[in-house]
Amino acid sequence: MSERKNIFYYHKRNEEVLAKAAPLFEATERFGFTIVDDYKNANIIASIGDDGTFLQAVRATGFREDCLYMGISTKDNLNMYCDFRIGETSRMIDAMLTDQLKVRRYPLLEVFVSGQGTYNCLNEFSIRSSIIKTLVIDVFLDQLHFETFRGDGLIVATPTGSTAYNKSVNGAIVDPLISCMQVSEVASINNNRYRTLGSSFIVGKERALTLKILTEENDYPTMGMDNEALSIRHVDKIQIKISDKKLKTLKLKDNSFWEKVKRTFL
Repeated sequence: MSERKNIFYYHKRNEEVLAKAAPLFEATERFGFTIVDDYKNANIIASIGDDGTFLQAVRATGFREDCLYMGISTKDNLNMYCDFRIGETSRMIDAMLTDQLKVRRYPLLEVFVSGQGTYNCLNEFSIRSSIIKTLVIDVFLDQLHFETFRGDGLIVATPTGSTAYNKSVNGAIVDPLISCMQVSEVASINNNRYRTLGSSFIVGKERALTLKILTEENDYPTMGMDNEALSIRHVDKIQIKISDKKLKTLKLKDNSFWEKVKRTFL
């Protein structure tokens, strides 16, 4: 940790955030760290905001494998990705200098959208109907046609993303030590004519998931990568797997994933 001295701060450019961050910027340089303007020159990337800001920081800086990410909350409460509070500057810098931190590696999704390109996700990939009409998707596990889904949409979540959108549709919370992805339904139709599993299911990192959108006047779905929409109008096939890459994040040694879950939800 001590050899990583170049920090890039990702944050909103408004007066409120800048005022809160000013003591942090001053302490960063006073303790021998360098604040860089270009994330490509950083070996630590720190977001200042909330979990949404952290997700944006990771995406905007290209899911770099050669640096460490950290989240700094501007509120009193800590989030799932924010291990530090903006008002605890001294504690934060001291932890970085005295190796009180632990590097945690989070699984990522690799999403290939039919000829449009490959994308990474830290939380989840979601696909939903963009009109008032159900979405119909053939779901394949490896080469097996598993089911034909009909409903509002599907969510494919990482373990860390299991506490976000996935949880809101009654998906399971998964330990990030397990490298896997979880598929959850959004308002599926299940009757004598249409049938899906009707519950979330989890597949290991060796599996590949393929979603084939069946054209029934609804081949313009809305797709989300973490907290951002993907600006692609037409799609017919999406392939998803666990990436070989992992995101390295900094955490306090006494602040595990399950401690965060307990603090956030219980």
